[in-house]
Amino acid sequence: MELRTVWWEEESVRLIDQRKLPHTFEVVHCTELAHVAHAIRSMQVRGAPAIGCTAAYGMALAARQSSAANPETLLADLQQAKATLDAQRPTAVNLAWATARMVRRAEAVAVEGVNAIKTALLAEAEAIYAEDLAMCHAIGDHGAPLIPPRGHVLTHCNAGGLATAGYGTALAPIRTAFAQGRPIHVFVDETRPFLQGARLTAWELLQAGIPQTLITDNMAAFMMQRGLVDCIIVGADRIAANGDVANKIGTYGLAVLARYHNIPFYVAAPYSTIDLATASGAEIPIEERDPAEVTHIAGIAIAPHGVNAAHPAFDVTPHELVTAIITERGVVRPPFLDALRQLASKP
Repeated sequence: MELRTVWWEEESVRLIDQRKLPHTFEVVHCTELAHVAHAIRSMQVRGAPAIGCTAAYGMALAARQSSAANPETLLADLQQAKATLDAQRPTAVNLAWATARMVRRAEAVAVEGVNAIKTALLAEAEAIYAEDLAMCHAIGDHGAPLIPPRGHVLTHCNAGGLATAGYGTALAPIRTAFAQGRPIHVFVDETRPFLQGARLTAWELLQAGIPQTLITDNMAAFMMQRGLVDCIIVGADRIAANGDVANKIGTYGLAVLARYHNIPFYVAAPYSTIDLATASGAEIPIEERDPAEVTHIAGIAIAPHGVNAAHPAFDVTPHELVTAIITERGVVRPPFLDALRQLASKP
């Protein structure tokens, strides 16, 4: 099953409210740029590729709602819209990548007038969506052969269709291998504190009929020790030039465990997630989210009132712990510094 996570309909951006899953399937209608910004910040939409697609539609919405009478004013409005959207989730590089691409497209057709910009930006947003979907399938094709014959894969957070245009990054090799008739069993980390694994990945795998076992995050080491995990595949929100990977908090711990247990640790992400301008993971900004997401689940307090809680949304996995990076342009292995730069020349 392929979902459409975000789309354009009746002069608005529509998206699945991922905070309501798995119990309620609800579509959010974003009729203003502020609604799109809120959807990204509040995690109604999440996952780096899906955020990029949403931001692109948000830029198209901002253009169509602008009252600018000339291209120069509209371009200024779009720069402001870009700044607003970029500020919502600073770790996910796809966000700024998508808004920058939309601005470049607007600048390219500005000489043709305001209406040309508005038309071109909606077409560009649709192109970003279509490219993302094709990218996911290509990641699946490149990554499926890496899954060992028994097919026991552990994954963290949600890097499936909900995190992309509709097929997934980390789940793409799993989906593709399963579609090829290969044996697959997925160990799904619940992914505290926002429970993207328990709420979203488990739901997606159920919809697709792929066998799975949901585990709490602190069970992963035990599963590896018992020999139940053949490989680990995770997504990424940003990959530095040296191959350091920023992903959902808890990813680094899995990479350390994988190294100890001699288990391949793969990162699946689109080329747009690679940030060659960031030398290493030490330069990646780590988003700090509301501590209430740690002290509460679904609005219910699970910790004493007044307790201090930390909530870094991401951690950074050093490139030394990454077996390979799977992109739509192929599989990249160490040394990453040269290999990732070489990807730039590939179609």
